[in-house]
Amino acid sequence: MALDGFTLSNIIYELKSNIIGGRVDKVYQPEKDEIILQIRNKGNAYKLLLTANASSPRLHFTSIQKENPINAPLFCMVLRKHLSSGKIIDITQPKFERIVNIQVESINELGDYSVKTLIFEIMGKHSNIILIDDKNNILESIKHISFDKSSVREILPSRSYSLPPSQNKKNPLETNFKEFMDIIKNSMPTKAQQIIYKSYNGISPILASEICINANVDPSINTEELLDNQIEDLYKSLDKIIKLNLQEKFNPQIIYNENDTVLDFTVFDFTMFNNLEKKYFSSISELLEFFYKSKDLTYRLNQKSQDLKKLISQNIERCAKKKEIQQKTLKDIENRDNLKLYGELITSNIYAIKKGMTKVKLNNFYSENFEEVEIRLDPNLTPAENAQKYFKKYNKEKRTFIALQEQIKQNNEELLYLESVLNSVQTCSDEYDIKEIRAELAEQGFLKRQKNNKNNKQKSNKKSKPLHFISSDGFHIYVGKNNTQNDELTLRFAKSLDMWFHTKDIAGSHVIVVSDGKDIPNSTLNEAANLAAYYSKATNSSLVPVDYTLKKFIKKPNGAKPGMVIYETNKTAYITPDEKLIEHMEKLD
Repeated sequence: MALDGFTLSNIIYELKSNIIGGRVDKVYQPEKDEIILQIRNKGNAYKLLLTANASSPRLHFTSIQKENPINAPLFCMVLRKHLSSGKIIDITQPKFERIVNIQVESINELGDYSVKTLIFEIMGKHSNIILIDDKNNILESIKHISFDKSSVREILPSRSYSLPPSQNKKNPLETNFKEFMDIIKNSMPTKAQQIIYKSYNGISPILASEICINANVDPSINTEELLDNQIEDLYKSLDKIIKLNLQEKFNPQIIYNENDTVLDFTVFDFTMFNNLEKKYFSSISELLEFFYKSKDLTYRLNQKSQDLKKLISQNIERCAKKKEIQQKTLKDIENRDNLKLYGELITSNIYAIKKGMTKVKLNNFYSENFEEVEIRLDPNLTPAENAQKYFKKYNKEKRTFIALQEQIKQNNEELLYLESVLNSVQTCSDEYDIKEIRAELAEQGFLKRQKNNKNNKQKSNKKSKPLHFISSDGFHIYVGKNNTQNDELTLRFAKSLDMWFHTKDIAGSHVIVVSDGKDIPNSTLNEAANLAAYYSKATNSSLVPVDYTLKKFIKKPNGAKPGMVIYETNKTAYITPDEKLIEHMEKLD
């Protein structure tokens, strides 16, 4: 269910119940499109999250701890100036739109009381957080909208604030049966479900479907086919939802599909979900934090790693092109030994060849069949010079071949390394993972090193940890999330009799099973191999080859890149990654 007007009404009810009369203690801006207000009221502390990101704009109380930038952004500084120590006097939802106005009374520079309004507009990718003064002038916004971006409404400091353009929708809280009947009767033929959510503010498509189903009306029926009694039933169904909202009888819940995946969330009991499993929450904030936690983290990590993915992909493309050129060069010089042969045959028959000849046929005395070989000659060169020309070209191609072997080896290693880093970026689970990968790429010369001041150094002391699972047999299994962790796990953490896993010739994580000197059962070996296949480039493939061996057989060559090791004694298992098996494994933080 989208964050529609009724869900927003539930949020406002919760906010008003807890923070009206409270004071803004602190203001943070952990992300470029997100703020957190720390509010104190009646001895309690609340953290109110407002996020205007395009993926999931919303506001609710939060308990998640976020790292804040060392230097506060401008918008955060403006909010601190005008809202700090201010008293929250009202929270409203104008015209049942997806807009929340938080009014804060504070003392201005002249020592007088004034009211500022923090406006949160929830409009998908156009969502915004705007601060206005008591004269309706914009003081600052988290996103600036200039005339070249929108000719309809500018959102810039000193401009007068106006509501987003109206879509001519009605406020459902103020509707009546006559208005509802007129909307149905006078509309262009359309589906019953569509006419409801397109005519009223704050009604999402799924809520419109529920209104129809609760009235025993097919949501897809055409409005011109509706009978008067069906229209009346539809209105009663809508009115029932409105009354629940006005009476603040909310029941926040998440609905699950038959396969235990999250389907949606609602703030009312929906008839259409009667036969599905539900998880109920004591507050809408708890629900939204639970629902958006993984989605929001994925969105943020994607935001923060876009430049890394681009950089790594560009270097992978460069290595792939280099490999293509190297293979072409190998193809071009694959007959280099013939050049040496031609030189030797010319030298052996030098008195039978005359200057000015363009070709000669000579018997190959190196061959058992003594067959004839046709050799092209430069008529401007003597026989000896022609022989030297072939020897010279042979030596050049021989040197090229020798140099190519090392270049191909280095390029293949770099390609495998970059693919492993890209796989690490795609499986990051927190921001510290991304920071470690940045540091690793800087160490390898792919990124410029960032200068660290004291504050940066203090914050960078926190490291991300490998994934930690417990097998069905009780063995501890660790999975490296990047090459730095892979080296740490394999070379420093693992003991000689621990078992090491990695996909064969495929970028992926190092996986360690701690044996504690015990024999490791096949079920644990299978789970560890599954983890190695799942946390690899081949996560969506089948029958992925996974090598495994004792840690004592693993070595790291001098000068090898992070995460790169060699081994000889090993076994190979062929695994189709089983996500459900991994989901049911016990995972420790």
